[in-house]
Amino acid sequence: KCSARNNGLPSARSDLFRAEQWRGCCLVALGARWGGVVDHRFAGRYHALTSAVTQLSPIDPTPLMHLAIEQARLAEVGGDVPIGCVVVHQPTGRVIGVGHNRRERDNDPAGHAEIIAMRQAGQALGTWRLDECVLVVTLEPCPMCAGAIVNARLNRLIYGCDDPKAGAVRTLYQICDDARLNHRVAIERGVLAEECGRLLSGFFKKQRALGKK
Repeated sequence: KCSARNNGLPSARSDLFRAEQWRGCCLVALGARWGGVVDHRFAGRYHALTSAVTQLSPIDPTPLMHLAIEQARLAEVGGDVPIGCVVVHQPTGRVIGVGHNRRERDNDPAGHAEIIAMRQAGQALGTWRLDECVLVVTLEPCPMCAGAIVNARLNRLIYGCDDPKAGAVRTLYQICDDARLNHRVAIERGVLAEECGRLLSGFFKKQRALGKK
């Protein structure tokens, strides 16, 4: 295990050494997911964006969404739909979970960015209850992920662009703040929506050019 995780992740109040330690661990983890190879085209931007996040309020959505967008770009590198997600522990400002779509890479029907990031967050906190956490994702969550967000008792959801075909937070369904459920999540939509949308439209344009559905 990486020592940064054992000793606590960086927050707005942490020192530079701990922040650098955590960013290094993130890259090691990403390298492990890519078979031991870290793509340094993204590594530099990942360092810069994580540094920005640790210096700002944990609920400031813009730098967090930039970090989620970087995760989305990693998904595209692996041949998956470019959707990225981060989970932040709000009281400390620590980034405790990151994820990007891995359905194609892992042949996993549940390999969505939100699920991966929430699993990491739960492991970091030692509990499935993420009631002090904020989830930031580039695309409006689907029914599966919206349900998982409610079940994880997340405090707040921030997402980029709407999903007209599968959105289950505002577009087709309103699962995350449905009054009939035993938990409701605060929702903020449209953060960097244009940039998030461009990533998706560009990806599907390339797929159509290759004759893929």
